[in-house]
Amino acid sequence: MRIPVDLKSVRPYGDTLNDGAMQLSFTLPVPEGAKAKEAALTLLKKMGFSEASIVCQSDLGNNFTYFVAYGKTTIDVDYQNIKVVEIETRKMGMYEINDFIKSHFNRKLVVVGACTGDDAHTVGIDAIMNMKGYAGHYGLERYSEIDAYNFGSQVPNEELISRAREKNADAILVSQVVTQKDAHIKNLTQFIEIAEAEDIREQMLLIIGGPRIDHKLALELGFDAGFGPGSFADDVASFIVEKLLERKSAVKS
Repeated sequence: MRIPVDLKSVRPYGDTLNDGAMQLSFTLPVPEGAKAKEAALTLLKKMGFSEASIVCQSDLGNNFTYFVAYGKTTIDVDYQNIKVVEIETRKMGMYEINDFIKSHFNRKLVVVGACTGDDAHTVGIDAIMNMKGYAGHYGLERYSEIDAYNFGSQVPNEELISRAREKNADAILVSQVVTQKDAHIKNLTQFIEIAEAEDIREQMLLIIGGPRIDHKLALELGFDAGFGPGSFADDVASFIVEKLLERKSAVKS
């Protein structure tokens, strides 16, 4: 049975619909103890939460304390007026994508990727590119019609673009996991500046991914697409093949 919901006034759901109950976790830079707990409760009340309670707190060392809290809010959101920028590509599976490439391109496609700048965390780019993939979704190296090159971590933007040119790539994937103090924004902005200076902007698809990446941010920075958490190789590959076909068709016309 579908429960009727007022989409113009949506609140968090705890025990009952629209009760506003939320679970939060946060850290305060104070030593663990009764005073820390009271500080956390005071903070929650100042934030507008009623029935605030701390259900877990633990010492993180160096005078830091971690909390898990419950509270209720009266704030709601008009879901009907929420606007988002989404990738509208039709998602295909690996075999369908391989058939798509065979049907529309007379060659294999080339995709290169890396974590660039100071980022040494390859978990994201490995999940998308490595043969075994992630969570049952094979990586691009497994695709018979894609030549995939994973250049690893801490690759300077200039070097990734240079290697992409050497491989005559169709798409470049830039992974950004480390995002403290918006370091990823500076690095990605530099990548686009170099890509434009190297005049590859219209030759290759430029795609970014990471835990704080979404499609809206990618477009704002000048990339063709952005993939956030929960994205798999087939999401990325579906976008690449459809976008490349669009460009190919535009050139013919």
